[in-house]
Amino acid sequence: MSEEKSKLQKVTDADAEADARRAIEAILMVAIDPVSPGILAQLFELPVGEIERICDSMVDQYKEEESGFLLVRIGGGYRFQSNPEQAQWVERFVLEGQSRRLTAAAMETLAIVAYKQPISRAQVSAIRGVDVEGVMRNLQQRGLIDEVSRDVGPGNAVLYGTTQEFLERMGINSATDLPSLGEFVPGPEVVEALERSLRVVSDEVTIPSNEEG
Repeated sequence: MSEEKSKLQKVTDADAEADARRAIEAILMVAIDPVSPGILAQLFELPVGEIERICDSMVDQYKEEESGFLLVRIGGGYRFQSNPEQAQWVERFVLEGQSRRLTAAAMETLAIVAYKQPISRAQVSAIRGVDVEGVMRNLQQRGLIDEVSRDVGPGNAVLYGTTQEFLERMGINSATDLPSLGEFVPGPEVVEALERSLRVVSDEVTIPSNEEG
């Protein structure tokens, strides 16, 4: 009798999980922003760990099915997004995105904020060597950076950091997931070789005479 109850319990648990999966799919389908496990746990009155287990199994399921969209965990929550393998078609569809690309100056400023946050506008200007007020305002209007706190020092300067929108666009869960800057810095042997070659070029350069004939 106990064995039959055990089987019945497993069936009931499986049905409940299947219902939860369908409900989670429906919620994420209409959600604009990533939905946190905590919110889903409150909706279904389940432990956060159980929600994460169900969602993570769904992540694996969609990945195995190789469909045109995936379930991913970014920005502290879960959401559906297009499969990167279909990026060329998505890019062709979202034509308006081509006219809204960030300028090189905006990209440089955004990178500084992302890696140095929280950081003041004056500090960003000092690093870039130019006034960044207009660029910072543009990035804030796009929702990529925002005021996060104030400096405790004199003047109480506004400190900026990246936003949830930035995390979603980058496809990462938090700023700590950004690639290490060490990956973009050449090793000491490369720097030494570069300096050596520059010295050779410098020694060989001759200043042309302004005299004619």
